[in-house]
Amino acid sequence: MSDFSIGVDLGGTNLRVAGVTSDGKLLEKVNVPTRTALGPDRTIDEMCSAIARVSAMHRQAGKFLGLGIGVLGIIDAATGTVRKSANFPGWENYPVRAAIESRLQACGLLGKNASVVLDNDANMAALGEQWLGAARGVANAAVITLGTGIGGGIVLNGKIWTGMNGMAGEFGHMTVEPDGVPCGCGNHGCAERYASASAIMRMAREAVAAGNAPSMAQAAALDAEVGAKSIYELAMRGDEPARRIFRTFGRYLGIMLADAINVLDLEMYVLAGGVSAAWDAFAPSMYEEMRKRSLIFAAIADEHKNLITRAQLGGDAGLYGAARAAETGE
Repeated sequence: MSDFSIGVDLGGTNLRVAGVTSDGKLLEKVNVPTRTALGPDRTIDEMCSAIARVSAMHRQAGKFLGLGIGVLGIIDAATGTVRKSANFPGWENYPVRAAIESRLQACGLLGKNASVVLDNDANMAALGEQWLGAARGVANAAVITLGTGIGGGIVLNGKIWTGMNGMAGEFGHMTVEPDGVPCGCGNHGCAERYASASAIMRMAREAVAAGNAPSMAQAAALDAEVGAKSIYELAMRGDEPARRIFRTFGRYLGIMLADAINVLDLEMYVLAGGVSAAWDAFAPSMYEEMRKRSLIFAAIADEHKNLITRAQLGGDAGLYGAARAAETGE
């Protein structure tokens, strides 16, 4: 028999729920569409229904230790409240933890000793990589997610560090180009406007509009939904405009990482998210920029080959991290 926790990853498109044993074995995973238009109460009802299904499948396997939930947005982990989330309109200051606890207690699924932990999805992913992934056994690490934007989580002494207001780890909103491209946060020149999937597509559109990227223009003409992966494939086939985009991407990512290393001096920085798969296209310029801009990196890079590394758990990192947070109650 193995005691288990349940991890939940609530994203803008899908709600994923998984049972995970204390030693990190994935027992079951349930995916359901996220229907945010129906409001928070309906979404929480569907979440609790999925949690009940997973719990019922494994209640004979061992003791249910608790529930961890990762949510995209600004989270007050101490109170279990979603302060704000662009992906979940109408959720401002919604008491997610209390809503889940009341439902699960009402149906007898949540015992007195079982914990419910709520945190930002990027923090949960960071904890997952630190527990079972690329940063396993590393007490102090940052996990930086390169997706549509840039998310991040910081682990100190094996625990998520949320900062004073629960918002630490916003690597994507570090300024890398003063007076640069406007960002939705209100700043200009944020890292995620230069080193993310949306940044790749912005640079591709600009290159096509300028008449400097015939292969990209042809790809766009054939497929209106051409994405960052297609630009990467062009780069790997030697298309110079596409290669230039990834060199720019790597340069700005390198600026961001150099600043992070100079300030935090952690043992490891893990790059996660879909765009990290383009490592071969952006890593050379990333490393070049880091050597220029971080005295610390330049001094230790040769002896610490894994200081910057790729994530290992893929999209399940948040589920593992949420389950781990539930087990530890943190």
